[in-house]
Amino acid sequence: MTWSSRDIPISVRLRVRRYTASIFISEAAFDVLYTFAIYMAVTLGTGVALLLVWRQDRAQTFTALLGLSHLIWTLNPLAYLATRSTDPLWHHVGLVGLVLVGTTYLSLLTLGFIHLSGRRFSRWKLLATGCFLFLFHIGLILVDLHWAQLGFAALNTVIGLVVAWWLRRQGPGERASGLLIVLCGLNQFTYVVMGESGTMLQTTVAAALRLLLGMSLMYSALTRTGQAVRRLHDRFFELTERSPQGVTVVRKGMVAYANPAFRQIYGMNDKAPHPPIFSPRWVEQTVPEAERQGAELIARRVLDGQLQQAEWHGERFALDGRRLYLRFRAWQVEWDGAPALQVVVSDDTARVDATQALLWRATHDELTGLPNRSALLQRLRELFEDPAHPTFALILMDVDRFKLFNEAHGQSVGDDVLKVLSAELARCLADRAQVMRMGEDEFALLIECVDAVNEAERMAQQVKVMLREPLVLPAHRFFLDVSMGVASHPSSARDAEAFLQVAHAAMHEAKRLPGTSVQWASADGAQGLVAFFSAEQALRAGLQNDEFKLVYQPKVAAKTGRLLGFEALVRWDRPGVGRISPLDFIPAAERNGLIVPLGALILREACQQLAAWRDQGLSLVPVAVNVSPLQLLDAQFPESVLAILRSFQLPPSCLTLEITETAAVTHMDQVNEQISQLRKAGVEVALDDFGTGFSSLNMLRSLPLRTVKIDRSLIDPMPNQEANAVVKAICDLACVLSLDVVAEGVETEAHASAALSAGCDVLQGFLFAQPLEVDEATRWLTDRY
Repeated sequence: MTWSSRDIPISVRLRVRRYTASIFISEAAFDVLYTFAIYMAVTLGTGVALLLVWRQDRAQTFTALLGLSHLIWTLNPLAYLATRSTDPLWHHVGLVGLVLVGTTYLSLLTLGFIHLSGRRFSRWKLLATGCFLFLFHIGLILVDLHWAQLGFAALNTVIGLVVAWWLRRQGPGERASGLLIVLCGLNQFTYVVMGESGTMLQTTVAAALRLLLGMSLMYSALTRTGQAVRRLHDRFFELTERSPQGVTVVRKGMVAYANPAFRQIYGMNDKAPHPPIFSPRWVEQTVPEAERQGAELIARRVLDGQLQQAEWHGERFALDGRRLYLRFRAWQVEWDGAPALQVVVSDDTARVDATQALLWRATHDELTGLPNRSALLQRLRELFEDPAHPTFALILMDVDRFKLFNEAHGQSVGDDVLKVLSAELARCLADRAQVMRMGEDEFALLIECVDAVNEAERMAQQVKVMLREPLVLPAHRFFLDVSMGVASHPSSARDAEAFLQVAHAAMHEAKRLPGTSVQWASADGAQGLVAFFSAEQALRAGLQNDEFKLVYQPKVAAKTGRLLGFEALVRWDRPGVGRISPLDFIPAAERNGLIVPLGALILREACQQLAAWRDQGLSLVPVAVNVSPLQLLDAQFPESVLAILRSFQLPPSCLTLEITETAAVTHMDQVNEQISQLRKAGVEVALDDFGTGFSSLNMLRSLPLRTVKIDRSLIDPMPNQEANAVVKAICDLACVLSLDVVAEGVETEAHASAALSAGCDVLQGFLFAQPLEVDEATRWLTDRY
């Protein structure tokens, strides 16, 4: 419909004409106002619509810029009308308005289409463009209004052509926008050609073009929003479909989505029928009954908004019967307009199994599956510390002449004998005692009951009766004799180690008797005290007479064989006896407290030797020194170590202190503090004999260590597959904790190759060198470093 001034009552038209004519324009141009009003309504509506589109999707920046340009351009007709006023003030206001509106409009228009085309311009270029447009408009306005219109039309057309070129490879909405911008610029030539008579035609065409431009821009924005949504959708599925973690979305009790990893974790085969995910039957098959209620409560609390995110873990079962250990993380999401629960499932089965295998290996005998010596000592410590178990008894049992089985029939037959014997002991006694294997041909029976003494006596007699019958093997029948030593508590033993030693002494006494025999530990332990006193006196004399010396065993890089350091090992050259192994005198020194001065002597001699090598011009490599638990209990121990280093002017990095797990377990807080002080000063600390204690994993997690040394008992069976798996598990765990791994007891090339493959960093053992005297260690340092 075309509007005309004739549609307005004459009285109203007269009043409006008189008013407007007095302010802006002559009566002859009054009809232009209606056209301008429609044009302004179109630009205003288009601008507002574009801004609303931007408000819904802030990523579409071009809609905001082009929407603002349309709003600014709405003021252009008003500025033009002001320039037509006979009042000089309004005329100049109109000129200024044309400059500001035109400059701002073109600047926003150009910037908007830059964003739409995906191009990038520096701030300096954009600023320069804005300044050019401003000066261009001022220059044209100062020359002549007609020429200004011509220049503005030409500039708009050029900008339109540039925009159309930018958008030529874009979508249909973008290409249409480029064409419409060119047409808007060309339409402005109507006024240039036709003058005042072409104003209504130009404005009417401009209104139609602006309306089409707004529609094409909104179409482009909606298209791009849809593309962005599809990209997000594709990314989501790309991430989840290929994720190693299971992802599922539960909506209104039904599974809306489950990725392939989720199905694989639970063993869901598309070819085999299975119950719907999270259905009652599915839950019954996969979730242990004890955990069903808790998992359901967590999911409900997340959906109700009580928890923003929930994490839990536990045992589950795959549909094919496999036991799983899974970790879950859940939070609320929106799915198809309704709240849903997204659950991410991580399969932690391999790690948990490796950890449990490592713990089992640390506390169980590999051949028989029985708890080992470490487990026995740990339990004895608990019993000594627990007043609720005032009475208990221990039977140590050693198979007589077991070496003959291996020599006569081979080690495999000997292993079969031990396995059958352990099975018989467990079958007959497991309900009344804990059956353990101490190592080699030695077993232990731990009895915990009120009447432990009488029960131990009855059990020893039952063992005698059991061994009257032969042990039946697949190809053999053997009669066995065992020697049993029995110790009971309360006793004179003050701790678990002493109690075990008393039982050992009784067992060795029983070996003097023929056949299967039993010997009870003496009540006063006189013989043990005599032996203890004798060892203490000899040790004190050895310290006074400088009978202890150090030897050095090399540590080499697992990959290159390069010398990395030494371990200082103490030897006792006892007059009249010869060289004594530390296995024979270190325990005695720890029991009587002489380990403290002995440890200080070892530490000083190791530092003195390092200083001697330095003075000879040799490069220094770290030397490791073993530290006793009693040394670590001394609050001044870190300072004493640093004082010794300072006295020989040695850097702390050249010294490594090796602690045993026993020290760390017994006094965790004190040990942690001592190690922290040493590490802060630059002294490295290593956990020795890893894999033989009960709490090795806890030690690695809790203590500020630098190195872990795998015990030789774990290296010796390599390259046995199970042994390789255990050592690799230790190396993987150490890698996660940023710890270096040293393999002790490397005696063959097979040991070295397997340890390297498992991930050990450093190797130590007879394959490379036995403990070296100082001269030999010096040659190693000269030739191999």
